[in-house]
Amino acid sequence: MDAVKRWKAGWGYPTTMLCVYGFFSTVKPLVPFIYPYLTGPDKNLTVEQVTNEIYPVWTYSYLAVMVPVFLLTDWLRYKPVVVFQCINLFITWAMMLLVQEVAVFKAMQFFYGVKSACEVAYFSYIYSIVDLKYYRKATSYCRSVQLLGYTVGSVLGQLLVSFNLMSYNNILVLTLVLISIALVTSLFLPMPQRSMFFHRSQSDPPQTPEGGDRCAGDVSTEGPVWARGCSQVFLLLWRDFLQCYSTRALLYWSLWWVLATCGYNQAINYVQVLWAHIQPSQKVQVYNGGVEAVSNLFGAATAYGIGFIQVDWAQWGELFLGSISGLGAVALFIMTFTDNIWVCYAGYVAFKGLYMLLITFAMFQIATDLSMERYALIFGANNFGALVLQTIITSVVVDGRGLGLGIIPQFIIYGSYFSAIAVIFFLRGVYTIMRVRQSHRDSTTAEQPPSLKDSDTCPEQRLSRRN
Repeated sequence: MDAVKRWKAGWGYPTTMLCVYGFFSTVKPLVPFIYPYLTGPDKNLTVEQVTNEIYPVWTYSYLAVMVPVFLLTDWLRYKPVVVFQCINLFITWAMMLLVQEVAVFKAMQFFYGVKSACEVAYFSYIYSIVDLKYYRKATSYCRSVQLLGYTVGSVLGQLLVSFNLMSYNNILVLTLVLISIALVTSLFLPMPQRSMFFHRSQSDPPQTPEGGDRCAGDVSTEGPVWARGCSQVFLLLWRDFLQCYSTRALLYWSLWWVLATCGYNQAINYVQVLWAHIQPSQKVQVYNGGVEAVSNLFGAATAYGIGFIQVDWAQWGELFLGSISGLGAVALFIMTFTDNIWVCYAGYVAFKGLYMLLITFAMFQIATDLSMERYALIFGANNFGALVLQTIITSVVVDGRGLGLGIIPQFIIYGSYFSAIAVIFFLRGVYTIMRVRQSHRDSTTAEQPPSLKDSDTCPEQRLSRRN
């Protein structure tokens, strides 16, 4: 009993419960087959209704609630928002099972947008409940479990559909059971006593722009908790925001983050529509789950491999971003113009893997020397910027009230979009390398002793020059 009590009082219990929650909330076997489910005999929606009317609502609702949810997550100390996230997830899938009307499907997308905005609570919870010396380890467990959940869900869905073990509706019921397990688990999460911004330990000195960034390891979970007012928090966030983005290197990394994440989310959201356009046969649709599983594993492998690349990223990083973004654009164009579904699948795996590689790289570069609070601020601000840009693209390109383009013109635009990102950062990278090398030559020349310039001449020659 003493061992159990020590385990529950330490970092192991909340981490285990959050991992259980993360796994069951991400095992969704129907996700790779949502588009054929909605346009098939079960729901009988048209391609235009799904693509140009229903899907865009998620982007709009996500943007509308993102900032309030970000602040409420910290103010409510994470656990209530984790529970609320799972409730919205359950409502989303229950509505998908029960409804038929387009208007109700739009409402379903709103609940899913709220659920997406609540994702911030999942990893923030660990910060508030786990001592910082265990934070990196606990975070890696939670991320790994999420990846495992996505992969297991894709493989499970593939098996159920390929072998006709369950209908789409029965797979939906199974998903609701798994989400129910996650919901019950979330109720047993310990309630944090502190948070990053609104509820802090007195032993955590407030961050000020004059004081600079603190190392994350200096944060202590001990001491009484004191609450900040909203005006204090907003003023602190604004000052930190201005100071962080005044750093040129961080600004460039964040710019790529915003641009690339917008394009990635847009392509991922509509890729099943592209697959259906290339090969409308239901026999080919059953491989979507396997492709998603492979892409998740490939993305994880590329992201993991970035830690073993030893390069002067300050000099070569922007060129790396531009070059790999160019390969992502090539993958998108291949997906768009091929008539072979397997080539399209391969392009999707490559595109997703390349993005995972670069976003991990960008996160690592931005997180260097930032405190936990400032990284959370930059993370939220960059994702908000990406979502604003994605909303603009959705309203103009996808929404039926805008251009309402078909799927092929959409992906031509997405490929061109990534091509523009590649050109911008490639040119910026070339400029950075030239500037660094010129600066190095200038410093070498300035440090060279004057006597060395004539070291190849004899004293008589130097004397004759003076005369």
